[in-house]
Amino acid sequence: MRYLLDANTYIQAKNQYYGMDICPAYWDWLDLQFREGIIASVDMIGRELRDGNDELEKWVRDRPGHFISNDDEPTQRIFADIVQSVMDGDYNAGHRDNFLAKADPWIIAKAKTLGATVVTHEAAVAPNARKVKVPNICRDFEVSCLNTFQFLRELNARFVLGN
Repeated sequence: MRYLLDANTYIQAKNQYYGMDICPAYWDWLDLQFREGIIASVDMIGRELRDGNDELEKWVRDRPGHFISNDDEPTQRIFADIVQSVMDGDYNAGHRDNFLAKADPWIIAKAKTLGATVVTHEAAVAPNARKVKVPNICRDFEVSCLNTFQFLRELNARFVLGN
């Protein structure tokens, strides 16, 4: 895997610019990238997305293979390092606890073990912001991080209308 997608990339695509009813080509493209071994996400992201009650929840349920295991030993070790780093950081307790309760540390840990890039809509914040954000933690753990649009450009994605 070269890229691991955060939950917000699926959710925002569905809710906004790549709605399943207006741009099915985007979702087909994700399937193709998965089949070619280029993208995936982690099981914890799949669990979060399956909690919905909409077409994305169905899409995710129909693609269990898209969401790879994050319970292997190397990922567990890095996850523990991320937890320790966040607990030791000067973060707002609510932001810290929310970050640690979700899939974010898992996707970063899995990306580190695979040498993959995390794709997220979160933006980095200044170190003194006291908020825990995926791009900041990726930077701290030397994991590449892109937003969806950088990711699409990097892969030369094209969604073109036919004749």
